[in-house]
Amino acid sequence: MEHYPKAIDPDMVGEYPASVKLGAGYFYDDVLEYRVWCYPELGSPDEAKGADYFRAFASYEEALAFSRATRGAGLPLVLVRQWEWIHEPSKGVYIHERGERLVEWQVRWLSGSRRGEDSIPAFFAARQLA
Repeated sequence: MEHYPKAIDPDMVGEYPASVKLGAGYFYDDVLEYRVWCYPELGSPDEAKGADYFRAFASYEEALAFSRATRGAGLPLVLVRQWEWIHEPSKGVYIHERGERLVEWQVRWLSGSRRGEDSIPAFFAARQLA
């Protein structure tokens, strides 16, 4: 199993909004929590009057164990914070964005995607878009 970073602030796990952006951005700055969405229509306990809900965890390993042990649960996702990211409004069109953005990602996207000082300039240079 691949090792993924733990949440930057374990005391905040479960405190972030449920409704966030989905995917994209190419880079992340912080791992905030791992989420496992539960679907009552697929057999999860009905804890939200029939609505989907998630459980939050500080580590991928905890989230994966819960996902595997819970009927009607999805695979873990990761909530990341982006301070800078790449917006791709259409295929091949890239825009460097700045601000604070919370995004749910597939966990595998974490590999090699932590933003460093030169990550975004290198992204554009590799595509000759600088």
